[in-house]
Amino acid sequence: MDQENNKMTVQWYPGHMTKARRAMETDIRLVDLVIEILDARLPVSSRNPDIDSISRQKDRLIILNKKDLADEAVTALWLDYFSRSGIQAVPMDARSRSSLRSVKDAIAKAEADRMERNRKRGILNRPVRALVAGIPNVGKSTFINMLAGKSAAKTGNKPGVTRGNQWISLRSNLELLDTPGLLWPKFEDPAVGVRLALVGSLSDTVIDPEELALRGIRFMTASYPGRLAEKYGLAEQAEAPAVLTDIAVSRGCLLKGSQPDTARAARLFLDDLRRGALGRLSLEKPPVPDAEVGR
Repeated sequence: MDQENNKMTVQWYPGHMTKARRAMETDIRLVDLVIEILDARLPVSSRNPDIDSISRQKDRLIILNKKDLADEAVTALWLDYFSRSGIQAVPMDARSRSSLRSVKDAIAKAEADRMERNRKRGILNRPVRALVAGIPNVGKSTFINMLAGKSAAKTGNKPGVTRGNQWISLRSNLELLDTPGLLWPKFEDPAVGVRLALVGSLSDTVIDPEELALRGIRFMTASYPGRLAEKYGLAEQAEAPAVLTDIAVSRGCLLKGSQPDTARAARLFLDDLRRGALGRLSLEKPPVPDAEVGR
């Protein structure tokens, strides 16, 4: 997908996000740790550079959420990439108990030095305060609820469910600040907006679903050949519009006169891609280390 010619311009920055960014700039002074939730399928595109700059002076932990939807081999490459960059990253599946243990261990590791310093200063009961940040629909509230073991924060499958900051005390030594999903004002690379739209982190009103589906079909055909043929029982073709038409026919998405309803087929395809019905996939890979270039 990185090599695709992107003529589509995607921008989405509602007014409430300006307010949310200002609030985060204030709240960052109250916390010890910033936990940034990324989508494991697109760790770079789902990483807000504003959050990166706001939290530069704080301890950091990255959660690669939705690992169950991502290509496992590619996720392993991302974990190695973040490790080599000196950043602690943990993959997470909110339905997995092993993920819960890994996340708790990572938080403890991230704050071990600070807690030891507090202990030496005689501060024994001060909880770790962590700000949970990320873009819309990346799973921040689901992450908090997993740690709390209850519905401590609102959850939803639409961008922008959490509109206000919420302090949540999970146990005696940990407090989390849930913040609204925050995008940045401008995507320098148009492909970033396309990737975010494909996984549902942008509202479906921002980009034409048929055009987006065609982008997704081209990506699937190039990166995961055979997946569409297996899922929809069709012969994959070079031209994405023909594939979308075949999906419409295969799934009975028809208008009067038995004409293919490609708009309906596009929504069906996007839903299948987002929920993992097309198999585990990743929309971007980490850059190749300089030492490996030319091998």
